[in-house]
Amino acid sequence: MHHFDDIFLMAAARHGGPDAIEAKLTKPKSVTELAALPDDRWLSIFAKCIFRAGFNWTVIDSKWAGFEAAFDGFDVGRCAFMDDETFDSLLRDTRIVRNGAKIAAVRDNAAFLLELRQEGGAGRVLGSWPSTDYVGLLAMLNKRGTRLGGKSAQYAMRLAGRDSFILSQDVTARLIAEGVVDRPPSSKKAMMAVQNAFNMWMDQSGRSLTEISRVLAMTL
Repeated sequence: MHHFDDIFLMAAARHGGPDAIEAKLTKPKSVTELAALPDDRWLSIFAKCIFRAGFNWTVIDSKWAGFEAAFDGFDVGRCAFMDDETFDSLLRDTRIVRNGAKIAAVRDNAAFLLELRQEGGAGRVLGSWPSTDYVGLLAMLNKRGTRLGGKSAQYAMRLAGRDSFILSQDVTARLIAEGVVDRPPSSKKAMMAVQNAFNMWMDQSGRSLTEISRVLAMTL
């Protein structure tokens, strides 16, 4: 694998130099900032990434005010205890994309967030999870959440501002080029290899997962 300094220079060569790269990088929010994010915003973020999956993001984003209204501002208590009448009305609600499985996921993930309240709160649990075990966080979200596997959880963590990597096509291509994996990672072993590579690059650079992920993407 290349040292991160060399990978940064690859990205800089393609995107106008080091200063141009730095201008495109964002830092993740602090644990304190994430802990202060209300549960309804976590649920909204989960829902947006779930509804975006396999759909045109622009359509979902343009309708999001309607989603917020239809789901009562993503109030966690109301969504978790959604009754059949409310569920059926959402299936007819033209303000949202009427996908029954994804509507059910909002209800289920609201219940998941209520569980996290008993563990210190979603913001603290998700925000303070060590970046050196980010794949462990993704595995937990996949196991305990609903439709929070694969890219949905990755995009949700990024949208919330939590330190994260996203295994986009470009990031995955760079990981393959570096010999970290030989195909898009899905197995536990492959994800561990990805984590180990990111941990090494964090040690080399002092940068966050978020920054490293973005730099990897910009090498291609």
